[in-house]
Amino acid sequence: MSELNTANDAEILLAQPRGFCAGVDRAIEIVERALLRFGAPIYVRHEIVHNAYVVAQLREKGAIFIDDLAEVPEGSTVIFSAHGVSRQVRDEAASRGLTVFDATCPLVTKVHVEVGKMRAEGCEIIMIGHKGHPEVEGTMGQVEGGMLLVESAEDVARLQVSDPARLAYVTQTTLSVDETQEIVAALKERFPLVKEPKKQDICYATQNRQDAVKFMAPQVEVVIVVGSPNSSNSNRLRELAARLGVPAYMVDSPDQVQPEWVAGKRRIGLTAGASAPEALAQSIVERLRALGARQVRALEGIEENMSFPLPRGLQADLA
Repeated sequence: MSELNTANDAEILLAQPRGFCAGVDRAIEIVERALLRFGAPIYVRHEIVHNAYVVAQLREKGAIFIDDLAEVPEGSTVIFSAHGVSRQVRDEAASRGLTVFDATCPLVTKVHVEVGKMRAEGCEIIMIGHKGHPEVEGTMGQVEGGMLLVESAEDVARLQVSDPARLAYVTQTTLSVDETQEIVAALKERFPLVKEPKKQDICYATQNRQDAVKFMAPQVEVVIVVGSPNSSNSNRLRELAARLGVPAYMVDSPDQVQPEWVAGKRRIGLTAGASAPEALAQSIVERLRALGARQVRALEGIEENMSFPLPRGLQADLA
């Protein structure tokens, strides 16, 4: 099939909000300011955010991404990613005298604090999240034992707990809102006394982007999500659009957009995960234009104005 005009003068509808959230903005700025203040290299434990485009840009500026603090030379500066780290990682960095800047999203830190309080109250904690995700590993690593992980309502049915009367739960911040509600409902049905967080753990940005997809999906014939494969919140956007009955695809570069996805479509929906930059989203728009799309229209939606302070030691730079 020729790529020329496969989209047949289609209109592109842009979800609002989309792209970077305040936690991602802050994390990236921490790395950039540290590079300016201390010079390259700056070591970052795990990808600062789950986006290949962002990671590649920071790597070009001198950031070195590592999975183990053993890879960080003595006397170096290390940054913890937006997903957070376990207490063991913090203790290891302190014992080696590394200079640390913490880019953990404050909304993830909130969950860490909840976990500490719940364990101090003697509760066994059920965490709703995805096994192997760095945020889950960091959150469950805030305490030694006393936490169980569930990924589905089926997992809830198989849970073996110490005392049903002393249970609490927390969640990963980037989950599907609807699926998490189903799991919470299963928890409450099986364990009526389970304590819940004072405020929902799923972050405002995840909620807003999912709500924007729910608004956009009925208006389009296909949805393209800008995000990397390891981005939890981006994957949830693609899954949500598909559950709403719209073909949905996730890409993190323009050349991944396949002409057959948009062939004959009159309205194409575009959104971006919270770790995907607007520049990348606009490059996808240009790819769609090259395939024949002609109009671009931003949909109505929530205007986010959240911001988080930077760590001490970096706030005065770039003033």
